[in-house]
Amino acid sequence: MDISIFFLHLMLIQTPLLSSSSKTFDVLRGSSLSVENPSDKLVSLNGDFSAGFFPVGENAFCFSVWLTRSSAPTVVWMENRDDPVDGTGSQLSLSKDGKLRLTNSVGITVWATRKAASTPLESSKLQLQLQNTGNLVLNHSQSGVIWQSFDSPTDTLLPQQTLTRISTLVSKSSKVDYSSGYYKLFFDNDNVLRLLYQGPVVSSLYWPEPWLSDPGRAGRSMYNSSRAAVLNESGYFWSSDHLVIPATDFGVKTHKRLTLDGDGNLRLYSLEAMNEGWDWVVTWQVVSEPCTIHGICGPNSVCSYDHASGRKCFCLQGFKIKDPTDWSFGCEADFNLPCNQSHEKLSSFLQLSHVEFYGNDLEFLPNVTLQHCENECLTTCDCKGFQFKFTAADGVYLCYPKYELFNGQLTPNFEGDFYLKVPKAGFVYNKTLDAAESRLNCIAEPGRQVRGTYENKTVKLLLWFATAVGGLEVTCIFLVYLSLFLSSKNSDPVAEGYLLMSRFKPFKFSELKKATRGFVEVIGRGGVGVVYKGILPDKRVAAIKRLDEANQGEDEFLAEVNTIGRLNHMNLIDIWGYCAEGKHRLLVYEYMEHGSLAEKLTSNEFDIALEWVLHCDVKPHNILLDSNYQPKVADFGLSKLLNRGEHDHSSFSKMRGTRGYMAPEWVYNLPITSKVDVYSYGIVVLEMVTGKSPTGTQHSSGGGGAKEHTRLNTQVREKIMHAVGEASRESWNIEEIVDPSMGGRYDWTKMELLLKVALQCVAEDKNDRPTMTQVVEMLRCQEALN
Repeated sequence: MDISIFFLHLMLIQTPLLSSSSKTFDVLRGSSLSVENPSDKLVSLNGDFSAGFFPVGENAFCFSVWLTRSSAPTVVWMENRDDPVDGTGSQLSLSKDGKLRLTNSVGITVWATRKAASTPLESSKLQLQLQNTGNLVLNHSQSGVIWQSFDSPTDTLLPQQTLTRISTLVSKSSKVDYSSGYYKLFFDNDNVLRLLYQGPVVSSLYWPEPWLSDPGRAGRSMYNSSRAAVLNESGYFWSSDHLVIPATDFGVKTHKRLTLDGDGNLRLYSLEAMNEGWDWVVTWQVVSEPCTIHGICGPNSVCSYDHASGRKCFCLQGFKIKDPTDWSFGCEADFNLPCNQSHEKLSSFLQLSHVEFYGNDLEFLPNVTLQHCENECLTTCDCKGFQFKFTAADGVYLCYPKYELFNGQLTPNFEGDFYLKVPKAGFVYNKTLDAAESRLNCIAEPGRQVRGTYENKTVKLLLWFATAVGGLEVTCIFLVYLSLFLSSKNSDPVAEGYLLMSRFKPFKFSELKKATRGFVEVIGRGGVGVVYKGILPDKRVAAIKRLDEANQGEDEFLAEVNTIGRLNHMNLIDIWGYCAEGKHRLLVYEYMEHGSLAEKLTSNEFDIALEWVLHCDVKPHNILLDSNYQPKVADFGLSKLLNRGEHDHSSFSKMRGTRGYMAPEWVYNLPITSKVDVYSYGIVVLEMVTGKSPTGTQHSSGGGGAKEHTRLNTQVREKIMHAVGEASRESWNIEEIVDPSMGGRYDWTKMELLLKVALQCVAEDKNDRPTMTQVVEMLRCQEALN
């Protein structure tokens, strides 16, 4: 027998951990579990694990297995994390064809098990059981195991669960976003267990260390055929490529898990008793230097790390960040270097001390001078810069010209520098890296937007949504003008902010932590924080927004309280209180029972109205609906109270908004006026009409604000021009543009008008865009004609 198989079997026969006499339903026979009933779940006999529908966003659920012993539920397996179901009508059932089937609210199968038996299986002989190990098993009384969750792990490996040649671990996007991330643990073709970064721009292996061409130098063996890895209850992880990892608490009987976290680090955790309950403690991690993980800061950027401030990302000098919400897209150049005969004369180099970029070498030049290395890069059009370092062992300098700049890191003890190619003239720089930075938590990285589920759209919603916006703009202009007039008497904005806060109830951090049960139920994300559902001591249901810590949310905190404190309107979300305790910044809002407009675009049960301010982040996710489906605007962390005639945008220190909804003024640094909100409104209408998201999933095309929504804008225009070219304007086929899910149930004339208005709103030149008042006049004129 292969010695690796022997050790694998030896580890798997150890006794299960933490048995209990708790009597609960651990078996599902011939019935179903519903998302609408929170008690509809399986619980293992020892009470440690539960299986059911786990909330992952606004009206978004995934069928999952989670550990209940920790202070907050810990998801250890999730099936449909990239395709959540909604909270009405979705269910997991044992179907008549012998399959375990997950269906959404309209009966569409999102996921189903594969039937392993050659003959039809009788559903009466099937049972779904959640075992004490956390393994969810579909059994047949005669055929045995049909399917088990241990065969298809997500980001976590539990004791007795084997990672095989056909299974992988894929990280989450972030702590609050359960969708698939960029990192993967798998057995490569050479039988070695590896970590891979598979990002939107590039893919690369980063563990074992890629510069070790022979895995044997890392203590790994390619000479095995089993490709298996397993963790046992004692904290001993073993792999068939001779990788052995004992936990620092090896032998202690407690829950353990091996998880590939969203930051790309593979960690071994143990559950330990804390002051406030049981919590996870890291007992081993594969990477001790966080910046060596590939892709963490994206191209044309540099990662730095220290124990005091954690990990940070910087753009290179002369570069700007592509997507402020996702550093994996990196940075793009603010300058242009022509590739022609004058290329050498127009370029020079900027020295970045102790900065290293790994990989993407044009060539390797040993034992050369700095001048020789410069000349090589200058005469090569594709050269973005070069690495120049000294090797003490050989006593020579090494030159590495680069054609791409990935995986950059700033390491004080690195004996070398990077020389960045920049324009010789007109390039202003200082000795430090670009000030645009992001402090990253070691586990929770900036990630993609938490996904929700969406329904079909109706024309009634579109028309009322569009009509109401302009009507309320007049009210808001008056309120803004009045607030600015009154505020002019107080010149201290900080004192003014805290004075406004006195109107609201101050909460202690411990009160809000208890109200949210430890910040467990995420219901959304704002521009600068995460929103949780909570129940206050007076039994009111609240939405509690926790801003980013480490003093990064203080300005946004004051901005949001200031803005909402000055305005009082039925269509603005009510704020009930706040917390400003130590480093904690939290806001307590009224809870919107029906979520956001993004989830209800198809409902015809309500009319929509909008408060129109210089909000700077208008999108469906920031339009919330109360119990009566009345809309209210939320997330004022990016907003600004300005007179509508004010064109000075100097107070805007950075680009604001959400990629896909941002006007070109933000990208090209033009004056910011109310027309940026008109642009965003047009994008929202185009999204509602076409059923296509302006942000899309084509991240590799770039992270600039204008490019993504220009794609949706241009697509609609091109379809209209194509249709007009083939037929008269009175008979062009609008069905090629409108969301097919509407099924033709709309007024052709009104829909054409909406498209025309939306396209005017998204004009590149702000002067070509109408005001919201003009938009309302155009829509009401059409209604009068009908």
